[in-house]
Order: sequence, then C-alpha cells, then structure tokens
Amino acid sequence: MSEIIALEYGEKKGFFYIEIDGKVQAKMTFVFAGEHQIIIDHTEVSPGNNGKGFGKKMTEKAVEFARQKGISILPLCPFAKSVFDKTPEFRDVL
Repeated sequence: MSEIIALEYGEKKGFFYIEIDGKVQAKMTFVFAGEHQIIIDHTEVSPGNNGKGFGKKMTEKAVEFARQKGISILPLCPFAKSVFDKTPEFRDVL
C-alpha cells in the first residue's frame, strides 16, 4: 500500500489530498484570502477510512505549506478547527 499526501492549487483555491494505490481517499479544500492567508473550508474522507488519521495528516501538510509560504490559515472547516484546537504546535500559522 503506497500512501501519498499531496497538494494541488491554482491562483484562487486548492486542496490537500491523500492517495492510496492511485485512488484519492481524502481531500481538504481551501481558498486563498488575499496573498497572505488560506481558508480551509472542507475536509472529506472516503467511507471506510475514518479513524485512520487522514484529516490530521492533511492538516499537517497545510501547516507545512503555510510555514513555507509565510501565510496564515483560517480553519472554517469544523474538523480542521478541531485539529488546530488539539494541536498547540500548529497554532503559529493561525
């Protein structure tokens, strides 16, 4: 089983995703809010993958992206917000 955690984005929006054996199993979408912030607006995990930590892995990827780009994250998605609430080491990008 090969797991890939990746990112795709354009000028206005994008998504983080987890692909296993060539199939997308989870996706976290965001939109750019100006040049210095992204808004995470939705997290979705395919049936049968709940509890595998996919949401947290995508949130980690979002934090890594924000740190590299020097931008902040506004987690409007309830799941993403809960990960930030539970993970103090991610809060530097809020």
